[in-house]
This record gives sequence, structure tokens and C-alpha cells, in this order.
Amino acid sequence: MLKGISPVVSPDLLKTLAEMGHGDEIVIADAHFPGHTFNSRVLRADGLDADQLLAGIIPLFELDAYATPVIMMEAVPGDTLDPSVEARYRKALGYDGIIERVERFAFYERAKKAYAVVLSGEVAQYGNIILKKGVTPVE
Repeated sequence: MLKGISPVVSPDLLKTLAEMGHGDEIVIADAHFPGHTFNSRVLRADGLDADQLLAGIIPLFELDAYATPVIMMEAVPGDTLDPSVEARYRKALGYDGIIERVERFAFYERAKKAYAVVLSGEVAQYGNIILKKGVTPVE
């Protein structure tokens, strides 16, 4: 364990976050997401809800300030979104900005180009989220 780093952030996830550059994207996927179908770099976080992972990641991860940094899948026609999912994610991230919603297959295309996919234990429908990394400010 390291001081100041949430125990939900595994060593592999910490390494992945450190390797990412500005503009790179990471998918925090729900338990149903076909991560291995769309990306060769897949990490497992079984048993953890996505909001737990987001809360662990966000102190280590600057969101992109030049593009919409938070992307979620929109509902397939005929389905409805559970607003509590987005509310949980916003709270975990401390984020009140715009969340871009993209069509299911467009989300899959983004997952193919993402730096990595983290398969969580999230069971909420449409519980997938993409974070776009920004530039860490100089202190």
C-alpha cells in the first residue's frame, strides 16, 4: 500500500494511469462490458463499483480541460437511463461539467481507441464511463 492512494487502485491500474498521456482515454466499464472484444489492454476490478474506482482515480488524474473529459453511453432507443448512475459518478469525480453521451456503437469505437479498459463489478445498466486525461498542472 502507498500513502495517499486509494486501495481500490491496483498496482496495474496505477501503472496504467501513469503511462497515459494527455488526451488518452480510459474506460471504466460495467461488469457486462465486452472489454476484451474491444481493447487489448484490459484490467480487472471485480467486486468494485465504478464510482468506487472513479473516487480512487480522480485524485491521481487530471481531467482534460480542452475537450469534454467525461463520456458515457446513451440509452438504446426504448431503454431509459437511471439518473442515479450519473449522479453517483459525478459525486465520485467531484465533477459538475458536461458529460458527453454517445451512441452505443460509437462508445464501442472509442473503447477500441482507449488506452485501457477497466472491467469493474458495476452492475448498473449503462454504467460505462470514459475519462479523458488532461495535463497535470505544475505546482
